[in-house]
Amino acid sequence: MIETEVIAYTPDSRKRAKRIEEIANAREAKGDVLVSALATPNCGVILVFRTPTDSERK
Repeated sequence: MIETEVIAYTPDSRKRAKRIEEIANAREAKGDVLVSALATPNCGVILVFRTPTDSERK
């Protein structure tokens, strides 16, 4: 399953990177895998996660 998460307008690149890190680590703890991060023109980010299937987790 693919899911996305949006980080809204964050003009400070250090704060934006920290937020990406926090979200990615939280989702990884739940078993999701960060597939891609796309920067938006308005200083936001779209994170794309994939949830491994049961057979992939073994």
